[in-house]
Amino acid sequence: MPKEKLYRPNVAAIIVSPDYPKVKQVLIAERSDIAGIWQFPQGGIDKGESSEEALLRELKEEIGTKKVEVIAKYPKWVSYDFPEHVAKRMKPYSGQKQRYYLVRLKKKAVINLDTKHPEFIDHKFVDLDELMEHISHFKKPVYEEVLDYFKQEGLL
Repeated sequence: MPKEKLYRPNVAAIIVSPDYPKVKQVLIAERSDIAGIWQFPQGGIDKGESSEEALLRELKEEIGTKKVEVIAKYPKWVSYDFPEHVAKRMKPYSGQKQRYYLVRLKKKAVINLDTKHPEFIDHKFVDLDELMEHISHFKKPVYEEVLDYFKQEGLL
């Protein structure tokens, strides 16, 4: 009997600019450990922490600010498997199950990637039709599912 897969609880942020909803670009950041790979800020949920608490903590740790306004939350958890080379480093987890939030960066928020443990080396806001050009292949299905939902809801 195959062993049941274990998924790491995780939260992810689709960050829109302070000019939302007039401007519907999203923030992506380039990973510091893999050149050319961009993603939404995301991170693990600590034991006893709500997904929204984890969201704010992870934003502070990864982009240097938690000054955001939550616009919406994707209504279900989504999961993906790590590619084999990543799974080896992330044992015992086979992948991640994620809760996605759509958040607006507050006007006076300052993004600072020079954090205690930098995970990103660059960031930019991109149009939705350009986004998938930058995203790792194994995350694309989840990104498409979540973004399609927010589009159908009229939020993106």
